[in-house]
Amino acid sequence: MTTTLSASEDNTLAGRISRELAARIVSGTLAPGERLRQDHVAVEFGASHVPVREAFRRLEAQGLVASEPRRGVRVAGMDPQAVREITEMRAALESLALRHAVPRIVAADLQRAREALADSDASTDLRVWEQANHKFHLALLAPCGMQRLLASVEDLQAAASRILFAAWQTQNWQPRSDKEHRLILRAVEKGDGEDAAARLSAHILSAGEALVTSLKASRPAP
Repeated sequence: MTTTLSASEDNTLAGRISRELAARIVSGTLAPGERLRQDHVAVEFGASHVPVREAFRRLEAQGLVASEPRRGVRVAGMDPQAVREITEMRAALESLALRHAVPRIVAADLQRAREALADSDASTDLRVWEQANHKFHLALLAPCGMQRLLASVEDLQAAASRILFAAWQTQNWQPRSDKEHRLILRAVEKGDGEDAAARLSAHILSAGEALVTSLKASRPAP
């Protein structure tokens, strides 16, 4: 059986380039609409154009960049409709994974989730907090053992990280998210997969809807 590598486990040059560019997009270092020049990226990473093109393809699949004829590759904008689509897809797939994971979760998985929560409590940097957030979700979802589902979740989480980062920056989302994480973990510890999945879905959707509201409010009147 072939095991699908998650993006964080892919140590190819294309994988490393896509992860670094994704981190810059998520944090806002690369702004919406900013052009990514293939030759510049190749020089920075000491790479040929082949792995750079593959990295761009992965970022486009994650919804982080857009390729336009005669305009090249640019950082994707934060469109309210796209934000809602990503969050609804993520909520559906992650809650499905969690339902399958709960009966298989062992003490080591719960410990990893608790450690991720402790890391988020101790963090003062939003980027560090986001990494802890990702680890928390992965600790609870990975035991489902459904590799295709987890690969899809991984792609959606890359796009969702940008959404959550923007929501946290504008709406002080971190304390609310930590509280929701604890309620999800409590349900998992009780072995209640349905309650845990429902709480996880609501947790993901609420952050996305908050950003949708913010984006719509910031748009100039027609």
